[in-house]
Amino acid sequence: MKSQSVPVLDRILDPVSRCLTPDVARAIAAYKVDDETQKLLDSFAAKNTAGRLTVAERAAYETYVSALDFVAILQSKARQIMKRGG
Repeated sequence: MKSQSVPVLDRILDPVSRCLTPDVARAIAAYKVDDETQKLLDSFAAKNTAGRLTVAERAAYETYVSALDFVAILQSKARQIMKRGG
């Protein structure tokens, strides 16, 4: 995700993160992709490194990476809530 996207996401996610209960914040912070998705991502990453991704695979890989970046920012906000005792 481009660095200029982070302030935009912060602006959008700050109000959302204030709505998180402690239990929801813990669940978000602990979230990890399932094994099948991780294997797919590993395959895409290997193909990308080798320069062998198809156009469709590249589009899917970029979508996964963008979604995971979004989740990582939300997880960071959840951890901040947890540190504050929420």
